[in-house]
Amino acid sequence: MTEENRKRVLLDPLRNAQFRKLFSAQVIALIGTGLSTVALTLLAYELAGDDATAVLGTALAVKMLAYVGFAPVAGGLAHRFPRRPFLIIMDLLRAVTILAIPFVTEVWQIYILIFLLSLFSAGFKPVFDATIPDILPDEGNYTRALSLSRLAYDLENLLSPVLAALALLLFSYTELFVMNSAAFLLSAILVGTATLPVRDKVQRLGSTLAQIGFGVRAYLKTPRLRGLLALYIGVAAASAMVIVNTVVYVRDSLGGSESDVAWVLAASGAGSMIAALTLPRLLDFVPDRPVMLSGAAFMALGLGLIATSPSMYGVFPIWFLIGVGWSLVQTPAGRVVNRSSAAADRPAYFSAQFALSHACWLVLYPVAGQLAILWSMESVALMLSAVVVLSTILSMVLWPHRDDTELMHTHEEDTHIHLHIHDAHHSHSHDGWEGPEPHSHPHHHHPVKHAHSYVIDDHHSTWPGSSTP
Repeated sequence: MTEENRKRVLLDPLRNAQFRKLFSAQVIALIGTGLSTVALTLLAYELAGDDATAVLGTALAVKMLAYVGFAPVAGGLAHRFPRRPFLIIMDLLRAVTILAIPFVTEVWQIYILIFLLSLFSAGFKPVFDATIPDILPDEGNYTRALSLSRLAYDLENLLSPVLAALALLLFSYTELFVMNSAAFLLSAILVGTATLPVRDKVQRLGSTLAQIGFGVRAYLKTPRLRGLLALYIGVAAASAMVIVNTVVYVRDSLGGSESDVAWVLAASGAGSMIAALTLPRLLDFVPDRPVMLSGAAFMALGLGLIATSPSMYGVFPIWFLIGVGWSLVQTPAGRVVNRSSAAADRPAYFSAQFALSHACWLVLYPVAGQLAILWSMESVALMLSAVVVLSTILSMVLWPHRDDTELMHTHEEDTHIHLHIHDAHHSHSHDGWEGPEPHSHPHHHHPVKHAHSYVIDDHHSTWPGSSTP
């Protein structure tokens, strides 16, 4: 395949006008958020001086707590609201919240605003991610969309400090928050102009509290998703070493400069981007599971190599290897979640993935930072490498090698009420008052044993014990 054709294949999702609008909204919001990250650092220093690192650490913890706590709520109730207005409202609330940050005068006000901003992001991001498979139902196109998204995140991490530095030549740091607010407004406009596929009506069974917990319960009942979560423990361990400890490792252990820190972080970003570029072709021939397990192996190897006390030049390929590893795990994750959920339930599943993965970071980021104070950096890296190895073994156990989508299973006799259409599963008589389909009325299910593409939902509450028909 020529380079021109390879580029055409990777960019193919952008031929879809609706995805192009949503991807543009994502990129614009990412750039704005990157500018605010730099501005928040400067604001923390102005308010707290030498304690700025503690302020930023606490703000990060507040952000993660909001993600973990609110994402399942948003995902569990998202089926009650039209998607496009929901996403627009979340963007507008983010725009208003970020615009208030320049007016803070006390540190505690930063924590409140970061918490609110993170709440609205926890509502927006999973529902946004769950919308993309509806726009790009072809798995090949969807895979390429995931790669583009991964590239956008990595480029934002690399370029945002540069863009912020250029902007600060002309504007004050408080004006960077205004730019972020404008970015969220542009994102809302782009989402508003996108035409999203009409979603099937959903009438989820159970109380409101049960609906909120549906996504996490369904996620944890699905073997391949339990395996995915185990892999994210490894991702959190590897990224904790890179994001939390790189600056101390390069400056103190290796005697490097601030510029060296930036270049080492760029090496991990480059590894992640190259992996994202190659994954669409690779996943055309190799299933997700072995690709993601190989990514975990790369992360474990990279962290283990840190324990050999490499030179400054030796650190670059190690960070590059770790970046390749976490991209091989994270980029296909959306495919795994998508394959494991019914279309109507995707927001709940993606929200569970968002919350549970961030819970891994919430635990391992502070652990990596605290251990770096007590131990040598080589010992910390070795411990984190062991975490990746154990999480990979756990994933291999939880995620069966034979991962059939279509499973034979049995339905017990049941009588209940919910919104439905008439199909092989709903075949019953009517009295004439029930109205057009889909409709809701009490109906009876006879015992049945059959096979179809299996996901956890209101009609399939447990995973079959065997995938053998």
